[in-house]
Amino acid sequence: MNRFKLVLAVLALSLVARFGWHIYQMATQPAFISYRADVRHHQVRLYWKDEHNRRFRSLEGLRKWLDARGQKLDFAMNAGMFDPDFAPQGLYIEAGQTVVPLDTAAGQGNFYLKPNGVFYLGTDVSAHISSTAAFRNDGRVAYATQSGPMLVLDGRLHPAFRPGSANVQIRNGVGILPNGEVLLAMSRRKINFYDFAEYFRKAGCRQALYLDGFVSRTYEPGVGRPADDGDFGVIIGVTTPKP
Repeated sequence: MNRFKLVLAVLALSLVARFGWHIYQMATQPAFISYRADVRHHQVRLYWKDEHNRRFRSLEGLRKWLDARGQKLDFAMNAGMFDPDFAPQGLYIEAGQTVVPLDTAAGQGNFYLKPNGVFYLGTDVSAHISSTAAFRNDGRVAYATQSGPMLVLDGRLHPAFRPGSANVQIRNGVGILPNGEVLLAMSRRKINFYDFAEYFRKAGCRQALYLDGFVSRTYEPGVGRPADDGDFGVIIGVTTPKP
């Protein structure tokens, strides 16, 4: 074998080693990034702007703001769709105040694929997901974000979802587990609505809500979830006091 062929052989082996390992990692890692938050022991909140009316923008922006206030960000991801000005699309309640009203109109796009719904946190330290049609603010809603479509409604998948659909995208969403915990999840790879909803249903969620698509990002310290990218409207964060 001449020198040229030897170089080609070494290069080929290195490419096989490099991309073969990458393919192995893709095949063996979980299909979803997920986090379970017990709202009785974790502080789960929705964030959009700081005290100076400046949008947090990225997960890192939120992390730094919380860090300066003695809070450790344990997990975070974007929490709903937004308009071109990054204002929440549909209902947004923060600290008991309605910032954007409930959107009950008809329209185009995923948000309006009825039934859509609302993820909300009660003042009694509880988490809920309701269809938009059934949602009522009784004055005991601390935080809420509206999005759509519903992924799982009363234990059943959204009627518009079809197995094998070619409509695939990175997706993130939220569900409520039977024990009242919040399940936050994002697909690692592009996935259709049916398979994404099935993930929540199989986890035991009778209610689950789609949050957003290709813009989705997550942050979880210690497991390689970067916080320095993304440009969002509302963010959901799980925090604990810093030691």
